[in-house]
Formats: sequence, structure tokens, C-alpha cells
Amino acid sequence: MDTSRLLRTTGTVIAAAGLLLSGCTSGGSGGPRAAASSPGEAGVRSAAATAIPAALRPYYEQKLSWRDCGVPGFQCSTMKAPLDYARPEAGDVEIAVARRPATSRGKRLGSLVVNPGGPGGSGIGYLQAYAGIGYPAQVRAAYDMVSFDPRGVNRSSPVECLTGPAMDKFTQVDQTPDDAAERARLVASFKEFAAGCQARSSRILPHVATVDAARDMDLLRGVLGDEKLTYVGASYGTFLGATYAELFPGRVGRLVLDGAMDPSRPALELNRDQTAGFETAFTAFAKDCAKQPDCPLGQGGPDAVAARLKEFFRKVDAQPVPSGDSGRPLGESLATTGVIAALYDENAWPQLRESLAAALDGDGSGLLGLADSYYEREPDGKYANLMFANAAVNCLDQPPAFAGPEAVDAALPSFEKASPVFGAGLAWASLNCTYWPVKATGSAAPLSAKGAAPIVVVGTTRDPATPYKWAQALAGQLDSGVLLTYDGDGHTAYGRGSDCIDTAVNTYLLEGKAPQDGKKC
Repeated sequence: MDTSRLLRTTGTVIAAAGLLLSGCTSGGSGGPRAAASSPGEAGVRSAAATAIPAALRPYYEQKLSWRDCGVPGFQCSTMKAPLDYARPEAGDVEIAVARRPATSRGKRLGSLVVNPGGPGGSGIGYLQAYAGIGYPAQVRAAYDMVSFDPRGVNRSSPVECLTGPAMDKFTQVDQTPDDAAERARLVASFKEFAAGCQARSSRILPHVATVDAARDMDLLRGVLGDEKLTYVGASYGTFLGATYAELFPGRVGRLVLDGAMDPSRPALELNRDQTAGFETAFTAFAKDCAKQPDCPLGQGGPDAVAARLKEFFRKVDAQPVPSGDSGRPLGESLATTGVIAALYDENAWPQLRESLAAALDGDGSGLLGLADSYYEREPDGKYANLMFANAAVNCLDQPPAFAGPEAVDAALPSFEKASPVFGAGLAWASLNCTYWPVKATGSAAPLSAKGAAPIVVVGTTRDPATPYKWAQALAGQLDSGVLLTYDGDGHTAYGRGSDCIDTAVNTYLLEGKAPQDGKKC
């Protein structure tokens, strides 16, 4: 169960499991105020606030050649960006871009760039599967819907780490070690993962920080011909958007940051906060489950339901159950990941009940399917590069949460207090950046984006992946932040059924009128 520091919208997390349509448990943080991603970056940053450096002008002046994507209504192109913004002469990376032109050319307002989160989520996949066809009709009429795969992700110079079979083994490693041997296997798995990334992706690894992706996003804005950026970022995409605003406050148009992160919190605190967030989400699920006639965890309060789930995890840790895949029985790690995947969206709760009931009856295929959707594993055993890019970005954005296993031991009580069900596993999962081959270039720091136009920050009160207090914190840090609150369940709020939220966001995007700060839905 490597679910540490992955944030994404529910629209992509359950896709492979057959639900509607980007995870681990705490997003990377470390903004433009953090250490430069390479020598001389700070100087580039200060210049970027007012003018485009001469060395970057050829990139901003490039022309995109649009072609048919093979998906009706969408066009694709490739944009070149510097591998290293401090040394543009060091070579290029290719950034894959897609768009769906505005459906009403007469009312066109420009481009609306969207990002689904991650880090590691494919913006193009999100655009084609959801945003480009599922955003409100009036928004799609007014804007060219645009997205890109951030550097290191999917079609954009992707980070690669493990083969499919090796990734299968990695996802099954016990992340609640009971003895020295299990602890050694867990540490070895993280080292093997990191070594695989270095062996297969050494050129790109030092250059996939969020600050690099934010610079790419400004390059995209310029190439698209927009004076200012209009943007909707979900989950980790809120950190990307806030980083952009900090770097380029004068180029901020209408920014919506939905399911917000708090960039001021270090990795350890982020991981622990998100552990508590999943506990909050599970409590909501448990209360609902106890009311349902098919609840496989029985009746009673949330504590009783939680105790039964914990006992189920203990049993499959000792004796995995068949899953229909002879090489991948359902053990504790995959079972936990499957449960966490379903907690992103309350619409997945019925599927979670059904999958838990089957697993308790000896059939782990349902929970395995949920886990596979989380890891973006295809039926043929191939994995998207989501988890590889996720680690690569997070491990650059901040120093690791823990220096080693002993530090995890010391933190276990606080994680288990945050979540009696998930705490131990999520604490050990937070060890994933400890053995990373590239030193972190960022660190936790508040982002203010002084001088930016109003930025709408959306928070959901029982969000499992981005706790509500993070939205409160980000809105408070941003000089022009406006907090919009959804009192509800699930990860993110825009486009998920609240007319109140959707109306407020649509009005802002279409008319430029931000909701009143503190508005609640």
C-alpha cells in the first residue's frame, strides 16, 4: 500500500473499477519560496515576475501545431520547454497539450486550463474523459478547454521506475511491519523503487518539481495567446495553481483551487493531516454503512465498524484471500488501498460495501479492482506512470517526512491517534522519499501571491485527501484568497452535485465575480 502523498480528483481515482470516472495520502509541498530547483533559479524567478527573460523568448514565441487526437472534438499538440529553466541551453522536454475549442466562438473568453491533481495525474486524460465534456455547458461554450500532462507525467517526458511485475510486487509489500524481517523488506522495496527511477529516468528526475510545472504552465499560457491564466486546479492542482500565482501574480486571471492544499506544512504534518482526513471520511462511511441492510461490517457506531475493518485487515495480513489473480491474492496492503480509493467519493460507498462483503466471504476481486484503479494498473498488468511521477514530484518538492525507520517508530503513536484504522500503514508509507536519489529542492512555505487578482479556494468539510483546514489555511495565506466552503463528503466540490458550489464557480469563471469570502454551501 504505497498511498503516501498522492492527491487527485475522484473523477480519475475509480475509473478502472467501473465507476464514473486522478492519490496517496498527502500532497507534496514546497513552493517558489523554497530552494531553487537548480543553481540560479531564484534569479530567473525574480525576472519572471515582470518580463520574459531573453533566453526563454524562443519558447514563448513557438507556435503549436494542432492535430486530431483520435478523440472526437479534441485536438492535441506538443510544446517544447527547457529541461532546466536556469540553463535553457541544457536541452528541452516535450509537454503534451490538448484542447477542446469553445463551442460558441462568438462568446469565447480565452483558454481554461484544468489540472486533475496527483501529482502524476494526466491532465489530457482528465480533459478528454471528464472536463472537456463534463464541465458546465456555458463554461465549455465560453472557453477553449485546455490541459497538459505536466513534465514527467504520461505523455510528457515520463518518469519510469519499475516494470509491471516489479510494480505488482511493490504494491503487495506489507506496510504495517510486525517484525524486523518485514521492516527490512519494506525498506528494501522503497530502495528498489528509488533505484529503478534513477536507472530509467535520471535525466528528468531533477527537473519535475512543482515550480518547474508552474513555469511550464505560464509558457503554455503565452503560447496559447492568453494575457492572463484562467485555471481550475483540483487537489494537488491547487498547489500547482498557488505556485503559479506566487511566481506570476500579475498574470493571474480567474483561478479556482478546489480541494486545496496548505503549502506551509512540512511533509510529516501533511501526511499526518491526511491520515486524519481519511479517518474523517471513513467515519462518515461507517455511519452510513451501519444504516444499510447490506453493511458487511455490521451495525453499531463508527468505532465498532472501524474495529471490524481493522480486524479484517489483520486477518488478510495473516492469510490473504483469493482475488481471481493467482499472482496477486488480496493481502492487507492491497485491501487497504482499495478501501482508501473508495473513500475519495461517497458515490463509491455502495461498491465498497459490496467489495468488503465479498472479501469477507473469501473473494478479494472487488477490493483488488479498487486498488488497481488507484494505482492505474491495466488488465494486462501494465501501470500508468502515476505512482512514478507522484514520487518524483513529491520527493523534490519537500525533504522526506522521515529520516529512517526509527523516525517512523517515534511518529507511529501520533499517526494511530489520527486514524486507528489507517494510521500505521500511512505512517510507514511516508517513508517513500527517504531513499530518493535526488535531493529535495523545495521546502514548506506559505504562498501569498501578492498583487494577484481574487483567487477562489474551495474546501470540503469532510474531504478525505485534502482536509478542510488546508483550504482555510491557503485562503488565509493568499493575499487575494476567497474561501468557498462545501459542507459535505468526498474529495473536491466543483462539478460534484452542489448547485450552490457550481453556481458560485461558474459565475466567477464567466463573469469574473468572486463569491463572498467565507460563503458556505
